Amino acid sequence: MFFLAPGRRPFLSTLVVACLVSHAASQEPTSFPSQNSVTDYAPSTNVECPDFSIQSQSLIRVFTPENQTLHPDEVSYVSQRASLVLQDAWQSWLGTNESKHGYNLPAFQGNYPKVGMAIPGGGLRAALYGAGCLSGLDARNDSAKAAGTGGLLQVTSYLSGLSGMCIPNMPISCWTGFQGGSWITGSMYFNNWPTMDDMVLGNGGDMEGWLLDINLVSPDGVDLISDNNQAFFGSILWSIMAKAAQGIDTSLTDPWARMISYHFLNQTNRANFFTNDTAHGAGQLWSNIPLIPAYQQFQTPFPIIVADSRPVGSNLTTVLSPDSTVFEITPLELASYDPNLSAGMNLSRAGTHLSNGKAVNGSACVTGFDQAGFIMGSSASLFNVSSSRIPQFDQVFNSDMQQILDFARNTISEFSQSDGAAILYVLSRQLKEVRTRADDVANWPNPFNGIKNTTFQDSDEEWLELIDGASNQENIPYGPLFVRERGLDVIVTIEGSSDDPINNWPKYGFIVLCL
Repeated sequence: MFFLAPGRRPFLSTLVVACLVSHAASQEPTSFPSQNSVTDYAPSTNVECPDFSIQSQSLIRVFTPENQTLHPDEVSYVSQRASLVLQDAWQSWLGTNESKHGYNLPAFQGNYPKVGMAIPGGGLRAALYGAGCLSGLDARNDSAKAAGTGGLLQVTSYLSGLSGMCIPNMPISCWTGFQGGSWITGSMYFNNWPTMDDMVLGNGGDMEGWLLDINLVSPDGVDLISDNNQAFFGSILWSIMAKAAQGIDTSLTDPWARMISYHFLNQTNRANFFTNDTAHGAGQLWSNIPLIPAYQQFQTPFPIIVADSRPVGSNLTTVLSPDSTVFEITPLELASYDPNLSAGMNLSRAGTHLSNGKAVNGSACVTGFDQAGFIMGSSASLFNVSSSRIPQFDQVFNSDMQQILDFARNTISEFSQSDGAAILYVLSRQLKEVRTRADDVANWPNPFNGIKNTTFQDSDEEWLELIDGASNQENIPYGPLFVRERGLDVIVTIEGSSDDPINNWPKYGFIVLCL
């Protein structure tokens, strides 16, 4: 198993897939920073910043809605993948004559449609449903290839994912659950682009799969003080304390990020689940996706994760308005193509407080903030909305804790009672050990302070409050795929929402809402 290190044209069509779950390669890196301990979740601070006086080393890209630009490395990757891989992939899928699937590929003269694929949220249901759909579109699946669908995944240029949830008072009936899209997206890349069967179920060798029979929050069952649960919680808290020791505020998203890492990243198996024999994904960075062999060989689409931004200080516990700022997270940058911001920041230096594009702390930058689990957790940080549906409490926290955390209760909406109790137990211990900030969001130092101060809602703030990517009711991550400069012709949607209240089937209401 590969262990990742830390540290043009108008849209022509949108294809909805409601599945039934049924060159020149770069030299591989020879060494990686540490990812041997759960404390590798801690970013590095006081790292020398680039020379801000040199334009090519600037950490911030600013553009306008009228003149969008993409990160040059994104442009390069997508272009090279198209020339080195996609031509052959199209021919392998559809054949070179009309006898295979009815397409005359030579007539295309190499001008094939540019395809994007969107994976919505919806809990483990969405993650498993998405994996089943992708398996049915994967040329490595012999039955899918025989059916004629296997190969669409190989010709896809962009893959977007978010973690959606059932938000109270939505105008559309939705499911009880959360997350999904960002989990499967991260899992594919940080397991070096395996087949879906190997990724989810294991391969009988170096991959044990997602281990979904083990609870995400209380893996040893409902007894929170069992030896195994205490070992698990202790490792989670050790990671968070290491991050806080670097002077970086934490929140409930941090233990959540570490919990999902045990299942969807690549260092955990049944034998080591309750040990610290590995880092359990700590130290694996989203900005190091370009070091993955499959990515270096241009075998993967370009990945994008979506998160919403709650206006800082608003303390909103309801759905966001559709005009709230939406961020996308790629291996290259944290960016927003929303007209009110239109800017991007170098992801490898995320965690650095910037003002007008320069480090507030002189020449000192932060690296290692973009932990893979934290990226997936940020897109799946639903706790602000869950808190609005939690009954009053009088047992979990003492009065001091109540003043610190206004949403702490005996249960958390969208979680089972036992899982909610486990999360609150971990958070109560977290609050005793480290400083937190806004506890119900993912806290990101704001790199866009001073940028677009007449239009960007948080231009004057030191922090961003990122939350679940479906918090603005857009459960399908279409936004990045609609960016004009990406020039997509076809968008494939892995739509598995259960907005049919009778049969829990998709009614495509979220597609209408998003569009």
